[in-house]
Amino acid sequence: MIRINDICDFLERFAPLELAEEWDNVGLLVGDRGAAGERVMTCLTVTPDSGGEAVAENVNLIVTHHPLPFRPLSRLTRDTTPGRLLLDLIAAGVAVYSPHTAFDSAAAGVNQRLADGLGLKNIAPLAAASETQPSTGSGRFGVVDTASTVADVARRLGDVVGVARLQVVGDANRKVHKIAVACGSAGQYLADAQRLGCDLLVTGETGFHTCLEAEATNVAMLLTGHFASERFAVEQLAEILAEQFPAATVWPSRREKNPLKWIQTDLSDA
Repeated sequence: MIRINDICDFLERFAPLELAEEWDNVGLLVGDRGAAGERVMTCLTVTPDSGGEAVAENVNLIVTHHPLPFRPLSRLTRDTTPGRLLLDLIAAGVAVYSPHTAFDSAAAGVNQRLADGLGLKNIAPLAAASETQPSTGSGRFGVVDTASTVADVARRLGDVVGVARLQVVGDANRKVHKIAVACGSAGQYLADAQRLGCDLLVTGETGFHTCLEAEATNVAMLLTGHFASERFAVEQLAEILAEQFPAATVWPSRREKNPLKWIQTDLSDA
């Protein structure tokens, strides 16, 4: 029988927890390591949709990118959304594991997958984890070996993360050579992209003033949205776990969805 501990051990080798940011909450967060781990669901975030799916489908373990709980809880009641989710999962015997920023920074983690998907060469972390682990660390940067514009990269990026619309900062027709990537909400890596001479930073989301700073310093940006920048890797993680544990049933959440949607507006009378 596959135990939850078997899956935890694999995940801790695949995305070592020491790679996680100091503020993060990673590892096995809910559950019994000795319990069965034969039904596993991955998701980006535990929500009423994905959590409800886990309970309905008799999942033993959720591997969620974003931790639950994320911040320390002083009480566990149904008065808050995290409390309700945790109480339902605990009552159903569903364990929760989160690799989060350890998965972002791992050698085969989210940012490496973004860089590989874009076809970058000579890939390295924006900020290496340590001198002894040069292939791990925050973000990635590399070069494209063919003439590419921001628009060319945008088309490849849309294919990688599965979206048809991206936000852009700067001239879409500008030629780029060196590209930085940082999944999620990662505008703080603009300074690293600038320091390394990158022409373009790809991330999920960032603040307005970071976009202005990028424009002022001639670094283009492509923003996929937080969900899209990481969800594709959660789906790939399900494939990895299924290959590693062929006797287990593993799938990415089918109910999880991006909370942000487009709405058509008519400004003709404005």
